[in-house]
Amino acid sequence: MREHSTIEIDIRSFSGLARSANSMAFYGAMLGFFKDRRRAAVRAEPFPPAWERVLDENVPYLRTLAPEAREELIGHVKVLLDEKRFEGCGGLELTDEIRVTIAAQAAVLLLGRETDYYPDLEVILVYPSTYVDRRPRVVEGGIVVEDGEARLGESSDRGVVVLAWNSVLRGAADVRDGHNVVFHEFAHQLDQEDGAADGAPVLDNRAAYAAWARVLGAEYKQLLRSPDPVIDDYGMKSPAEFFAVVTEAFFERPRALRARHPALYEQMRDFYKQDPAAAAKAR
Repeated sequence: MREHSTIEIDIRSFSGLARSANSMAFYGAMLGFFKDRRRAAVRAEPFPPAWERVLDENVPYLRTLAPEAREELIGHVKVLLDEKRFEGCGGLELTDEIRVTIAAQAAVLLLGRETDYYPDLEVILVYPSTYVDRRPRVVEGGIVVEDGEARLGESSDRGVVVLAWNSVLRGAADVRDGHNVVFHEFAHQLDQEDGAADGAPVLDNRAAYAAWARVLGAEYKQLLRSPDPVIDDYGMKSPAEFFAVVTEAFFERPRALRARHPALYEQMRDFYKQDPAAAAKAR
């Protein structure tokens, strides 16, 4: 009799768990529905002419986009400005120019993809120029140093991106040098969406992960062995930094990356759902 009672209790418990799971799934679906509807409304809002001028003057990369891609990007910019908080640091007075310039470059990485708009990101801190990170850090040999480290930008898994405004402008101005701090730091945000900064963002399926590990693993090891004229040496620091610098090269030096690293280019093309080398050739 006790065994029968136990079974009945277990069945009721599982039934309760099932109802709870169904309720959570329903709640999540409803949240997603309202979030998508709100974002659609934000994307439908007019884009101020002053913001258009900021794009034209500060983000020349957008000239490489087809008209429909630019329209999609403007919608993404609206959502990012609506959902993400920007704060000026180090005496910087935050302006729409700063917010729009940063959001537009962050939106480039979202084009053509299903996106939840950097879901872990809450705030973007902007300094006027190179800033010093004075947090203690561990260097080789386990030594802790507190001398401060100059930085142009950084991405945290705690919902924060930090950028130096002069580096944002410099990176945006030259679309062919392979250096763009916004592309770099927001690539880290994509990488961190699965909870780990390991150079492997969220991919479509197990086969995609296997191909990614094979190709990027081999290319990373090759960079460790010898410098590369297309991929910045900073990528030697870790697989996460390798993914970030390759993202910069993919968008700013796509034809060179494809010519020298075709398999790597293919992986980036499949992930970002864009083909900037083909677009560059068409121009």
